[in-house]
Amino acid sequence: MMATGLLVMAAAGGAVHMQPQLSGLPGGSVLQSLTNGIGAWSLAAALVGLVIGAAAWALGAHSQNYQQSYVGKRTVLVSGLAALLIGAAPGIVNFFFMTGGKVH
Repeated sequence: MMATGLLVMAAAGGAVHMQPQLSGLPGGSVLQSLTNGIGAWSLAAALVGLVIGAAAWALGAHSQNYQQSYVGKRTVLVSGLAALLIGAAPGIVNFFFMTGGKVH
């Protein structure tokens, strides 16, 4: 019933708007706290990966172990990229949301 009313309104030239707000529904602050906590845990995991990867890289380089050195380098790069994406995630989501909002 509600969807038909929206379709009729859109067909009649009315505009449908959306303004995302965490306070719009109960539990919005809990969802924000959960998101912040997951972000913190993710950054901690990226930091641990970076430290372990750097240690493996160093040990592999000093012991002439090419495979260990390669895995350490790859771990450092992946951990750094993960931290970059975690930090940029809100900006990336906002960019695509704003870009999508300009479609008419």
